[in-house]
Amino acid sequence: MKISDFKAHALQVIGRIAESHENMVITKRGKAVVEIIPYHPPVKEAKPGKLASALVQEKDIVTPFGDSLWEISK
Repeated sequence: MKISDFKAHALQVIGRIAESHENMVITKRGKAVVEIIPYHPPVKEAKPGKLASALVQEKDIVTPFGDSLWEISK
């Protein structure tokens, strides 16, 4: 697309690129000067330990109920 056409219809062109997800090359005097690409949000990677502060750690979960609850009967 010629730069003069892009300048005259920039909002429409941007809307069309956003919908079609296709790249567009803008030219000036027949030479490519800019490529417009649709936005793609970055993929967030899982970070180990990110939820560590949300966890509650108990030291001993068996003793409050008594040892008898944890014995196996035969």
